[in-house]
Amino acid sequence: MLTYDINNRGESTIYEYLYGCIKADIMEGRLAANEKLPSKRTLAKNLGVSVTSIENAYDQLGLEGFIRAEAGKGFFVNEIGKTEAPEEPEPLHDKSLAEIEDRHKEFIIDFKANRTSIENFPFTVWAKLVRNLLSDRNEEILGTIPYNGLKALRVALAKHLYMYRGMEVDPRQIIIGAGTEYLYSRLLQMFGQNTVIAIEDPGYKKFSEISSSQGILWDYIPIDREGMRLDMLQDSLANVIHVSPANHFPTGTVMPINRRLDLLNWAYQKPDRYIIEDDYDSELRYAGSLIPPMFAMDSRNKVIYINTFSKSIVPSLRISYMVLPPYLMELYRDTLSFYSCTVSSFEQMTLAHFISEGYFDRHINRMKRISKAKRDEVLNALMASPLSNISEIMEANAGTHFLLHVDTRLSDRSIKKRASEHHIELAMLSDYMSRPSLKS
Repeated sequence: MLTYDINNRGESTIYEYLYGCIKADIMEGRLAANEKLPSKRTLAKNLGVSVTSIENAYDQLGLEGFIRAEAGKGFFVNEIGKTEAPEEPEPLHDKSLAEIEDRHKEFIIDFKANRTSIENFPFTVWAKLVRNLLSDRNEEILGTIPYNGLKALRVALAKHLYMYRGMEVDPRQIIIGAGTEYLYSRLLQMFGQNTVIAIEDPGYKKFSEISSSQGILWDYIPIDREGMRLDMLQDSLANVIHVSPANHFPTGTVMPINRRLDLLNWAYQKPDRYIIEDDYDSELRYAGSLIPPMFAMDSRNKVIYINTFSKSIVPSLRISYMVLPPYLMELYRDTLSFYSCTVSSFEQMTLAHFISEGYFDRHINRMKRISKAKRDEVLNALMASPLSNISEIMEANAGTHFLLHVDTRLSDRSIKKRASEHHIELAMLSDYMSRPSLKS
């Protein structure tokens, strides 16, 4: 007969204590497989507890598969498989620990991060908008979010794109997502595995990694001083291209009008061809006007426009959006609208007010001044240093990065290592190339 000291149950209920005791006996082999358990009434009488407590314990054990009830026979112990004891992990050697620590070391100067400083986040304005939202008790932020994002944010974005980017967009064409990687993944899923993606070389290598994860082929297309080479594109099997014409990363190249028209004409030649336009870092232009997007030039609905607020506001604000041509929007709705929107309604509504009330435009103007001042300080320091005698600065008055061409026989790896020894983090052009240069 099973015997347990109910007085040892502590703060547990009787049935929880009994459940735990019987479970332990089964797991440790004190109750053998197929062994018959006492009836509920018999065990209740033996332990001096209610039949209900025994019934609840047996029910939980049965629910988890420890015991089974056989009609007219009673309760029996199930055969429980054993898990193998985990192997003891090998201890980390001093060298491994040093490598881990070095991988996460802090740099005095980080030229690789290429991200917006959190000290420039508009805390006061953002906090005010959040308080207003809470005070208004807007029901839209508490309800189910549409698959393509809150209407308020999509309307605000459509007006912003019309006023500042010359794009005529219906709010229903816009899809909100948590980061460009998420939106890329959904795009590739929609295009399917018969798609071949053309990616700029050098360029955004993460896009090829996302493509691989979805089983989609890609082809790196070299760029020249005007952008993706059309002759190489024509020789490829690609039917979708990814470009950043306003501010190519990492070269900073601005794609001239003729190359844009060439790429549009390439897309117009076949019905399944499309252009993904990544308007990366386009707002931070320090001279002249903003570069018109290809989307605004497109007369046949072949361009998909993507942008993000991670660069323009703060990295942790994982809000990006894409604008789909009407046909692709219908296709997305029919095939992928079962995906829930990945951005909280609270953040979306706050951003909607941030844009529609003019704060975003003022924030961008402020960020232009701050970024230009930082860039000029770095460039002036470089020109005043001995490095100026063997280097050339290559930049296009835009974004948060520039290229420095250095006349040296040192390899990229050697330069990075020497910089790291002085607590300076550098990124090399070869880091973003599929075919690294001989000096890599």
